[in-house]
Amino acid sequence: MNQFPGFRPGLVVLSIKCFIDDSNLYISMKLKAAAEIGINANHIRLPETATEDEVLQRIVAVNENPAVHGLIVQLPLDSINPMNTEKVTNAVAPEKDVDGLTSINAGKLSRGDLGDCFIPCTPNGCMELISQTGVSVMGKNAVVIGRSKIVGAPMHDLLLWNHATVTTCHSKTLDLAEQVGRADILVVGAGRAEMVKGEWVKEGAVVIDCGINHIPDSSKASGKRVVGDVHYPSAIERAGYITPVPGGVGPMTVAMLMKNTVESAKRFLQKYTPGKWNIEYTKKNPLEPQPSDAEISCSCQSKPIGQLAREVGLFSEEVEPYGRSRAKIRLDALKRMEKQPDGKYVVVTGITSTPLGEGKCTTTLGLAQALGAHLNINTFACVQEPSPGSFFGARGIAVGGGYSQIIPLEEVCLRPCKGQIVFDMCVFVQFAFDMISQVYILQALFDLLVPLKKGQRSVSPAQLNRLKKLGIEKSDPLTRTEIRRFVQLDIDPDTATDSGSLENEIMAILSLSSSEEEMQQRLAKIVVATNKSGDPVTTEDLDVSGPLAMLLKDALKPVLMQTVEGTPVFLHTSPLADIAQGSPSILADKLALKMVGSGGFVVTESGHGADIGLEKFFNIKCRYSGLRPDVVVIVATVHSLKMHGGVQAGLPLPKEYSQENLKQLERGCCHLKRQVENAQAFGLPVIVAVNKFSGDTEAELELVCGQARQAGAFDAVQCTNWSEGGAGALALAEAVQRAAKQPGQFSFLYDTQIPAADKLRTVAQKMYGAKDIALSPKSKEKLALYTKQGFGNLPVCIAKTHLSLSNDPMLKGVPTNFMLPITDIKANVGAGFLCCLTESVSFILLYL
Repeated sequence: MNQFPGFRPGLVVLSIKCFIDDSNLYISMKLKAAAEIGINANHIRLPETATEDEVLQRIVAVNENPAVHGLIVQLPLDSINPMNTEKVTNAVAPEKDVDGLTSINAGKLSRGDLGDCFIPCTPNGCMELISQTGVSVMGKNAVVIGRSKIVGAPMHDLLLWNHATVTTCHSKTLDLAEQVGRADILVVGAGRAEMVKGEWVKEGAVVIDCGINHIPDSSKASGKRVVGDVHYPSAIERAGYITPVPGGVGPMTVAMLMKNTVESAKRFLQKYTPGKWNIEYTKKNPLEPQPSDAEISCSCQSKPIGQLAREVGLFSEEVEPYGRSRAKIRLDALKRMEKQPDGKYVVVTGITSTPLGEGKCTTTLGLAQALGAHLNINTFACVQEPSPGSFFGARGIAVGGGYSQIIPLEEVCLRPCKGQIVFDMCVFVQFAFDMISQVYILQALFDLLVPLKKGQRSVSPAQLNRLKKLGIEKSDPLTRTEIRRFVQLDIDPDTATDSGSLENEIMAILSLSSSEEEMQQRLAKIVVATNKSGDPVTTEDLDVSGPLAMLLKDALKPVLMQTVEGTPVFLHTSPLADIAQGSPSILADKLALKMVGSGGFVVTESGHGADIGLEKFFNIKCRYSGLRPDVVVIVATVHSLKMHGGVQAGLPLPKEYSQENLKQLERGCCHLKRQVENAQAFGLPVIVAVNKFSGDTEAELELVCGQARQAGAFDAVQCTNWSEGGAGALALAEAVQRAAKQPGQFSFLYDTQIPAADKLRTVAQKMYGAKDIALSPKSKEKLALYTKQGFGNLPVCIAKTHLSLSNDPMLKGVPTNFMLPITDIKANVGAGFLCCLTESVSFILLYL
């Protein structure tokens, strides 16, 4: 233990409110002895009303606490409710069962595996007392009176495996005196006051008295005194050695408990590496030709999700399993770990891709596998949940591929989707909005919203706030005009938000919330319309933000799954990358950063290329999360860079035109240079990961890596993680490790306090290379309205095509001297950003 300064063994004594003086005395002796030798000891005292389930839950919590190395369940369990003592004692983890009472430890003792179990403290103490007499146990006749699981049975086994000839007796033994008279070693634990008489004892025998009994004694203030199972005054005349009661076996039992606790702590430290998970990885041997993603998934046996959760430091009470391979994680886990240091934060983005993508998610998972399974570093991957449309698209399942994917595939794709939950919420909000918009049910709706109870209207705090916003200082009675204003909120029907926008904003809120409280606050701010005075009408005005938060409570919990190689993954939320930030949730990232610890890594992703997804990741997500990444990884491919160099659809020329191929590729690398500069604009080291395809030549790959380094990338490496798993991303992992040690000077692209038009201009010019922005009359009108309403200081989220740096998907490479037309703007106040559409993009098209 000297290798771990400050480390102290931990012991917990669990009892139910006890009215037995001896038990209370024994507990206090244990706690006092633990404190004297530097053991952290705690007493969990449950009320007499505790149920068996409550006791078992407490035991499970202690079992999973790495700071506790010994757990004692103090018997008897004095509850007014039925209690299965055997079930309770066996719930203690064998490695923490320092009392040695579980069936596993008892079985090992009975089998003679003394070095692989905890021996019950009283029998172990008896053996120590016998040892101190100098009398050898080997070959002696030993008699044990009593057959309890705590003393008699384990005492028999201990003496037997120490080579004594053992006879077990009990109160029903007919020739008890004769048996005692033959004993060289006598251990008594029958629970009967002075049942063994002195004249029975063999001359010179070793007598160990484990009994504690009370007999009347008028000379004592209490009217009673403590005696053992042996009549001490007469037995001491014949015995060679005898233990007194009290003061004999009791203190030695406590000493053995301390010994077992220290031994348990030593065993823990043998497997313990500070800051390291005790996790099992599964390194795959890739097959050739490579099977399909589905075939690879089916061939991989995932770990039970409960095992993975334990390996990464989660407690059972924090895990809600959904089948064998996935589980939701309760937010209590983040609260428990809030004081732990964060790990290193890596964000993976890409260049402007072909419609088939660059393998960004596959690289994210491959990098996590390389860091975890191959370099043995605590590593978590955080990815977006796949949207239903991605299950059947040409780009695959959107949760990796090949030997860098999440398994089992069918549970990723076919599990209940949060998108459906969010859609149902939108229907709910739309229904409430439609009801309030109907004039012909005003009184009926008012009676429903503000019901009469004993002649008085029951007005909620949210409704009082609504009345104040309308300038109505009373709540009852209201005139018909006031009822109309209260129920309809004077809504301008032309400003009503469509269900698609609501769906997107609710998903963005899920992704950007750090707690249930923050989610509820954000949901209350959703603007569903504007009234005829130009003021925003929110979900709180509709009195639906509370029900929304309640219905979305479970959706806020990240989903834990695993990769092909057993690396943990959080799969959480799927906001669109066009009209939202397009990245995994803040909660998933925060929880993962705490779980990996200061020496670990969290690899997360951002949607689309560095110009779109990474910019929103930093300016929106990081602004609200308070997190600052350490490294940026940009994924690029040869075929996409050839497309940017002029090759149609990124298709390679025949091999006889290899030189022309390289020229086209070199021309396309100007786009890579631009994206590297985009990432560097935030002050972080940038690594380029070149995702290798089978048709790529070594000359092409070296050219891309060289161009990336010339562009200022910290490093550029080839990746083959699709075909080789984590082994194919080892070079990337090592580069990320080096880059994470570099001092970063992270900064946002703009200050939110500047005018919204200036924020738009900054993003358009610095990220896309635009000459300027062109605001449509509608956009100018919306900006003026939102500024008046107090939303002008929100970050901006520009929705444009992801197939070009410009707003024209046909323009490849690095377009210049173009204007970025802003055609419409929507205030997503709950999510916390202004969504700005460019020409040829509409809200309707984005939801198709």
